[in-house]
Amino acid sequence: MTTYNVRRTLPLRVEAVRQFRRRRTLVAFGILLVLPWVLVLAFKLGGDPGPDGVPSLVDVATSSALNFALFALFVSTGFLLVVAVALFCGDTVASEAGWSSLRYLLAAPVPRARLLRQKLVVALSYAVVAVVSLPLMSLVAGTAGFGWGDVELPTGGTVPVSTALGRMAIIMGYSLIAQLVVAALAFLLSVTTDSPLGAVGGAVGLVIVSNILDAVTALGSWRDFLPTHWMYSWMDALQPQIQWTGMAKGAALSLSYALILFALAFRRFRTRDIVS
Repeated sequence: MTTYNVRRTLPLRVEAVRQFRRRRTLVAFGILLVLPWVLVLAFKLGGDPGPDGVPSLVDVATSSALNFALFALFVSTGFLLVVAVALFCGDTVASEAGWSSLRYLLAAPVPRARLLRQKLVVALSYAVVAVVSLPLMSLVAGTAGFGWGDVELPTGGTVPVSTALGRMAIIMGYSLIAQLVVAALAFLLSVTTDSPLGAVGGAVGLVIVSNILDAVTALGSWRDFLPTHWMYSWMDALQPQIQWTGMAKGAALSLSYALILFALAFRRFRTRDIVS
């Protein structure tokens, strides 16, 4: 007779396979992996970008594979990566409730805390892969399209490849931390509503509203507390000497918000009446 062991309920491998087979997972990764090649094609058809008076990453996007990867990350940080992270973390519990399968998982019996933890680990893992896959594929596409070489800074000067690779790792790490607040809010909404679209849309909506408020200069220093205010602070790693202040503030803010929102999600799910 097999004895009940709570540690064997809903293994991570099973949850990971279930999530991978979802159409939204394949579509999301498909878009992230195809986008760099679309951008390369756009540059090839349109020619090298010319300066528009304000130095930016687009001006040097075709200088090397690393430059192209930085440009692809820049144009994707504020929306595409936000949608991908919100999709993986906001859909995970709400979709089960929407399909009326959540109560059957709990009746397995899978303890609520374990079910939520397993789903969160898998959702965050897919979110990490999503955020990392875009710049990595951009390096591949950039190498094929523009070759390998030093990073040219928009403001002038270059960064050697050996140094630039370390900077790229810092940038990717910070991008992951900056997206944590999106993941946490999407996850909280996922355990609150039975609508996956509502959970994902709510998290994306937060980013949109935060960006709008961040543009209101009259708010002054209050903008420092907006979750998206420091989202592009990774660009400080492109300076001749890395500036850590903005990234440190952004990481601290994102981690603080994320911890609070994740805690609220577990508390909400522990007392929620599961009827679907």
